[in-house]
Order: sequence, then structure tokens, then C-alpha cells
Amino acid sequence: MSQSPVVIGVDSSTQSTKAAFTDAATGRLLAVGRAPHRVTGDGGARETDPEVWWNALREAVGAGLKESGVDPASVTGIAVAGQQHGLVVLDGGGRPLRPALLWNDTRSAPQAAELTAALGGPDAWTARTGSVPVASMTASKWQWLRENDPAVADATAAVRLPHDFLTERLAGTAATDPGDASGTCWYSTATGEYDPELLALLGLDTDLLPPVAATGATRIGSLTAGAAAELGLPAGIAVAAGTGDNMSAAVGLGLGGAGLLDHPVLSLGTSGTVFAATRTRPGTAVLSGFAAADGTYLPLACTLNCTLAVDRVATLLRLDREDATPGGEAVLLPYLDGERTPDLPTASGLLTGLRHDTTPQQLLGAAYEGAAVTVLRALDEVLRACGLDPAAPEVAGRPLRLVGGGAQGRMWVETVRRLSGRPVIVPSGGELVALGAAALAAGAATGEDPVAVAASWKAGDGPELEPVERDLATWERVGAVLDKAAPSLLS
Repeated sequence: MSQSPVVIGVDSSTQSTKAAFTDAATGRLLAVGRAPHRVTGDGGARETDPEVWWNALREAVGAGLKESGVDPASVTGIAVAGQQHGLVVLDGGGRPLRPALLWNDTRSAPQAAELTAALGGPDAWTARTGSVPVASMTASKWQWLRENDPAVADATAAVRLPHDFLTERLAGTAATDPGDASGTCWYSTATGEYDPELLALLGLDTDLLPPVAATGATRIGSLTAGAAAELGLPAGIAVAAGTGDNMSAAVGLGLGGAGLLDHPVLSLGTSGTVFAATRTRPGTAVLSGFAAADGTYLPLACTLNCTLAVDRVATLLRLDREDATPGGEAVLLPYLDGERTPDLPTASGLLTGLRHDTTPQQLLGAAYEGAAVTVLRALDEVLRACGLDPAAPEVAGRPLRLVGGGAQGRMWVETVRRLSGRPVIVPSGGELVALGAAALAAGAATGEDPVAVAASWKAGDGPELEPVERDLATWERVGAVLDKAAPSLLS
């Protein structure tokens, strides 16, 4: 009996690779193969050898084939969603010259500030790219490499993002997409092309960069015979352009031109992100004004310190992550790795408001609250970037979709509900980044709109939790500490 067409969506994140084998007709996850990554670096350094990603992709696909029992001949397409912003530099043979600088490597903060000033300030950058250089952005990392390892920069024959590197290994063809390209700060969301003036400022030749496909679902080639042999898949299947992880999550949720527009999402992972798909081109220096994978826009704010930071506080207190209560008078800003939104790359954690009767459970609760207030304040800016008033009843009543690993934790969900006052949907679909990539693969294989495909899979649906009364006292207490502390956190 013949098997329904299967597509593979790859989520190559900071910590691991997941390969989601997905029924193309229904979106049912048949299996998810997994393989870990290794991140190295001390202080602000965060690096990974790109070959680790390729080896992990091979392992994850192999594990998914074994677990699912899928006939490889039924696989029709593959797409990669990767961690954004990472800088991969290759030699003429396509081999990495050094470990990739990851998105959460903060060493390039001085270069980000210098680049911002060199173009005339934040507004000048926003007008062109939709975003302002911060330590996370690829342009800042390239500038850091030029200054700190000029021999490697001079020897570079190709510059890639993480998902570009893997896509090129699959198809033998260099390509990127507007979504992930918009996180470089050398691609213009205003023109839909690389910006020649910014490339000149960075000393970066266009020939080093991959062509930009029309969308992340664009078929940019076919799986090569060599890659097919390594993966155990048939040669010639469709390879999509792919995209960045946040853009792919939006597709997986059915957000975009063929689905939901201006609906907010909060992703609770190593980082905390808030975003929404919109037709309005973002124009604020507070946010990253990204392009989406389907041709719309994806205003996004990212905080470096989310579940990982709170888990670290739990470890220090020798508590289970769920063994927490509201923080009382204690305020804890868990900026253990600097911060991105707000832009505080050299910040460290801050604890204030301790009393004699403050309990360990309250301290852990205060860490949740500090992380949640940081990301929820950014959510209001995302809504404004969509042309919406966050306080308007019809906007404030719009459900907040809560995704990522933290969305499976009771304390995270209840803290977000308490501090946002919004109805919350925890989508029933898992592995949304990989599922979004699977929809991009389906689009590449069939020509269908990937957002419409993902919307038909209904992974973004789930039970709606009613709003609870907003805890304005905690909101204002944490916000006041953040506003007062921000200047000192920069020193």
C-alpha cells in the first residue's frame, strides 16, 4: 500500500537539531528525530562548529526514519529552520574557517554601538533594515571578526547564516530567505534586497552572500545525490529556502497573509521572544523589524534571559522549577547573560526588596516575574508596531499564544496570565519551529502557500484560558526597578 506524502521540517536550534517527519496532508507528526549540539565559550563567547549542525541533522533524520518507519520514497520535501543571526564563514570549498558565532554571543556589543553611530543613529538603521544593530545581529559579529580575527575575515569566501549553511549542504545551491536575511542588518526590509551602502560600511562583498529567495517556501533546488546518501533519503526531493526559527514558528502557528494577522505570540525558551505577523512594516528602534517567511512582516522582541535563567535561579536555591510562589516585595531581574531587549549587553542579575521573611520560593517566583515583565513590556511595543493600541479592549482581549518549553510549565503559564491579564492559548501542536519548516517543505514540493498549509494542520489551536485579574502591583514594582536600574546595569 502506498504511503501518503511525507515532508521533513528541521529545527536546528542553539542546543539541538530536531527533524519532524510530518504527514503532508494532515500535519500529523509521525516522528521527531533528535540530536544534541555542543556550545562552547566563556564569558560573552558562544560558539559552535557548523559541522556539528550537519552531523546532528544526519543523526536526527536517521533517528526519525527509524522511529517513524516511513518509507524514504514517500518523502517529498525538506526545509531547515535555524537559529537566527549566527555568523558562519566558509572557505572556497564550503568548509567552515572557524566555529560559528552564535546569536547569544555578546562580544560584539561595542561593534554594534559603533555601527549604529556610523550610520547616523538608530532611526537611520530602522529606516533601512527595520532593526538596529545589537550584539546579536550578524552585522555586529562580522565587524567583530574583522577587528579580532582579520586573517579569517580576509580568507572568507562565503558568509552564511546557520540555516543557509545547512540548506546549501542539502541542495548544493547557496540561498537564504527574506525572513532570516532580515536579521543580519545588511538586508533592507524596505527594498527587499541587500543594502549596498551597509555592505560598504561593513567591508562585505555581495558575492560572499547567498541569493535571497522570494519566500522561505521557495524551492531553491533538489536534494543532491551526496546529501541523499548521507541522510538515507531519495535524491531529487524538493529543498526549500527555509528560514529563521522565529519565522518558522510563526508559519507553524498559521500566522501570516493566509492565516492570522496581528495576533501576539510569546515564546518561552532559552530566550523569550514576542512577535506577531502583520502587513505593517515595523518602524521602531525598540524592536527587530523582521520580514516574515511568507512575505509579510514579523516585528519581534527577544530577551536573552528566560527559562534557562529562571532554571539557574532554581538550581542556586535548590528548588524544583515549579516550587515557586509570587515574589512578594522581592524583585529579581535575571539578566544572567546580559540582555537584548532592553539593550543591556553587559548587564548582570539584580536582586532587591529582600525582607527577613522572604522565602526561597518567593525568590524563585521573583525570577519568573522579572523575566515575564521584561518580555511582556516588549509585547506592547510589538502590538504598537502592528499599528495597534495595546490598551484598546479589542486588542487587550486578543488571546496571547504561549509556546516553547516554558509553556508546558504551570508556573510560567500562571505568571504570564497574572502579569498580562490576557486570555492565553497554549497551542496543542508541538515542535512548532520544525512543523513550520515542514509546511515550508510542503510549499516547496507542491507550490501551496505554507501558511495556509500550516493553518489547515491546526497546530496553533488549543484550549483558551480565561483572563485573570492583572497583578498591577507586581507589574509596577518590577517595572520601576527595571527603569531605575537600567543605566547602572550598563556599567
